[in-house]
Amino acid sequence: MKAATVVDGQVVVTDKPDPIPQRGEVLVRVRAAGLNAADLLQRRGFYPAPPGAPPDIPGLEIAGDVVALGEDATRFAVGDRVMALLGGGGQAELAVVHERVAIPVPEALDWPAAGGLPETFTTAHDALFTQCGLTMGERVLIHGAAGGVGTAAVQLAAAAGARVTATVRNAALHDAVRDLGAGDVVAPDAFAPLGPFDVILELVGGPNMAANLGALATGGRISVIGIGAGASTEINLLQLMGARGSIHGSTLRARPLEEKAMAARRVEAHVLPLVAAGRLRVPVANTFALDDVGAAYERFAAGAKFGKVVLLT
Repeated sequence: MKAATVVDGQVVVTDKPDPIPQRGEVLVRVRAAGLNAADLLQRRGFYPAPPGAPPDIPGLEIAGDVVALGEDATRFAVGDRVMALLGGGGQAELAVVHERVAIPVPEALDWPAAGGLPETFTTAHDALFTQCGLTMGERVLIHGAAGGVGTAAVQLAAAAGARVTATVRNAALHDAVRDLGAGDVVAPDAFAPLGPFDVILELVGGPNMAANLGALATGGRISVIGIGAGASTEINLLQLMGARGSIHGSTLRARPLEEKAMAARRVEAHVLPLVAAGRLRVPVANTFALDDVGAAYERFAAGAKFGKVVLLT
């Protein structure tokens, strides 16, 4: 098979042996694979794949057709359309997925949208609801809301009846984010007067944390799931104590199978019905052929995009 491969700090297409599904796994002919910030970090050598995932083939989310079943894999049949969150190896013509983390692709989704859904919507749903316990009527602040996880989070929070404020650096994208359900869309340095916020989803990193604490409601929760602008910061613990607030941090990639399976079931139960009903969508900024993987990475790194960058294989 052809696969995107990290070689000397670059991602190039090489030939790799076809993977073989093991017990409980399915082999998927990948049709689309979303790019994520973790892929750029892996390319630079900063985010190695967890044990069991291909060490040099990036790709955390895929959509495609089941083409073979491993021993005791019974949930799906050959020919079924599935999508899944992976530890790595998704940016290739073939990938193996444990059947417990795979979820069916709704008929309403085309391949690019399906390939951009698993990582973004699982991350956003986990941060908002599992970590932060978001409830109806609460006030939510989402930083970096024009990207893949940000656009998912805006829609999920709005669908849950929350009041959403989003920060987006590129003013040309404000209306598009507002159309997803955000009540207010502002520049990254203009959110404080719109608080206080019950839940803050931090997708940018350290530079926002001091202002986040200043805008946190009593009992508020901050979930840190992105650090593109920096991982280090200084915070005022007295502010955190005074707000009786909490700060959560999370990644999905290295979680054990049991936890990933639970996250997948929550997405299947709570997100897919809204997707099938047309209430949630996956904005796709650009698509690239697998052979153009280098250009896809450069487009992702350039920023100023609305939604996902997706490889089509």
